[in-house]
Amino acid sequence: MKPEKTNRRYMEERIIKPIYLFLLFTLGLTGFGQMPIFKRYYIADIPGLGWTAKFYVTHYLHYLGAVCLLFLIVYSLVVYLGLLRWFYAPSRAAYVRLVILAAIVFTGVFRVLKNLPDVTFSPGFTMFVDISHLAFMMLLMICGIVFMVTRSGWLVPRNAETHKGHADSGRFKRRIH
Repeated sequence: MKPEKTNRRYMEERIIKPIYLFLLFTLGLTGFGQMPIFKRYYIADIPGLGWTAKFYVTHYLHYLGAVCLLFLIVYSLVVYLGLLRWFYAPSRAAYVRLVILAAIVFTGVFRVLKNLPDVTFSPGFTMFVDISHLAFMMLLMICGIVFMVTRSGWLVPRNAETHKGHADSGRFKRRIH
């Protein structure tokens, strides 16, 4: 009698994905909250959403979310390089997401520098950084929707032929989303 195969999901698949999605939602909400759209369109008048009209609240929440996202990116890279790279390879969708995330982080660093009191940028460069930060976030949202519809995950299983003789080579056949 064959042992039953189990669909074992790792903590990275079960817990990290909802945290990542929550962070992206929070960063999107607080990022848009730094523009005065919530007050202008009376969204802040909805009970419980009054905080969205307060610039410094959304500003500090955005910074806190960015720090958490950077921690999550570093954690995921360490887990992938330390454990998962033997069994999984990044998908094409992962490379697209990583490039867009890197652009968001890069432009975000310039936005943080812009907010420091001793750092000044030209108005044109500041507008370029602001618009590109927003554009990359919108691009990430669009790609996220496309990858969700096409079920393109971050990782795909490596070829089992590569790992002949490794005790765990046949265990991981599922795509991690």
